[in-house]
Amino acid sequence: MSSSSRAKHVVRAAGALVWRERRGRLEVLLVHRPRYDDWSFPKGKVEPGESVRTCAVREVAEETGARIALGQPLETIRYKLSDGRRKRVHYWAARELDDDEPGARARAAVAPASAREIDDVTWVRVKKARGMLTHAVDRDLLGSLVDLWEDGKLDTWTFVLVRHARAVKRSVWNRPKTRDKETNEATRPLTDDQGEVRARALVPVLAAYGVGRVVSSPWRRCVDTVAPYARAAGIDVVAEPALTELAHADSRKAARKVVSDVLRHRDVPVALCTHRPVLPSVMEVISRYAPGKLLRSVPDRDPWLKTGEIMVVHLARRPRGRIRAVAIEKQRPVLSEGR
Repeated sequence: MSSSSRAKHVVRAAGALVWRERRGRLEVLLVHRPRYDDWSFPKGKVEPGESVRTCAVREVAEETGARIALGQPLETIRYKLSDGRRKRVHYWAARELDDDEPGARARAAVAPASAREIDDVTWVRVKKARGMLTHAVDRDLLGSLVDLWEDGKLDTWTFVLVRHARAVKRSVWNRPKTRDKETNEATRPLTDDQGEVRARALVPVLAAYGVGRVVSSPWRRCVDTVAPYARAAGIDVVAEPALTELAHADSRKAARKVVSDVLRHRDVPVALCTHRPVLPSVMEVISRYAPGKLLRSVPDRDPWLKTGEIMVVHLARRPRGRIRAVAIEKQRPVLSEGR
C-alpha cells in the first residue's frame, strides 16, 4: 500500500466505558494490556462485515468477560497511526447485563482474549481510574462520563424505532379477487433477499442495546422483521394493532399513545416496529422529548427512515421528573451481520 493510500485508509474501532454505581460512587471497568503496559477502556478493531456497535459489545466481552448493553454514544476519538493511517474509535457508555437477559441470550459466544492481550481487568472508582489510565484521551473520555453522571444524564433507558425491512411489492402480492385490501396488506411478506437479510442483520444490533421487549404492528412484514431477534432473545413479539397503516389512518391519536407509552417504558430497552406511513406520528412523539439541538436529529420528512433502518433514542429523567432524550442515533444494520 502506497503512503498516500495509507493516509486515506481509516482503521475503524469501537469500545465502551462500562460503568456502575456502588454506595453512591461511580465505578468504571478498566483493562491492562501487557504489550503496551497500559491501562485503558476495552476496545478493538471492527471486523469485516461488522458494525461499530456490535464491535464494541464483542470487544468488551472478549477483553473483560462482561456482556453489556450500550447506552448513549460518547466521543469518537481520531488519531494518526505510525504508518500514516488514520484511526477512528467509537465509544459508548454501557452497563453490564445478566447472562439470562434477552440481549445477552441473543448474542453469539465469543472467545476470551488471551493473557498476552489482556492480563488484568478491574472495577475502580473514577478518582482512582484517573490516576491509572495511561492515555490523556482516555482520561478525557472518563471526564465526559463523569459529567453525564453528575448532570443526571448517565442513567438512561433505550427506545429503538424500527422501520420494517423491504417487503414484496404490492403489485406482485395483491390479489383483489381473492383477498380484501386489509388482508393483502396484512399478509404481504418480506422479500427473500434484502428483506429477510436485513431482518437477520438486526439481531446483533438489537442485542447490542440489550432490547428486552419487542412491540410491533401485527402485519406480517413488521412481525417478520423483528421475529429473528425475538427468537434469538427468547421473547415474544407484542402485537399492537394501532401501529398498522390502516389503524393509523383511522386514528393517529391511538398510534401516538402507543408510542408514548412504549417510549416511557424504562424497565427494559424496547424496540418498536412499524410502517412508513405511521412514522410521522412516531417522530411527532419523539420530538416532544428532544430538546434544542437534539431536535435536528429527528427526521422531519419522508421517508423518515429507510427500510430496515433503526433510530435509537436514549432517554433520561430530568429534574422535576421530566423525561428528555439525551442522545439519538440512526443506523442501517450491516447486511453481512446475522447471516
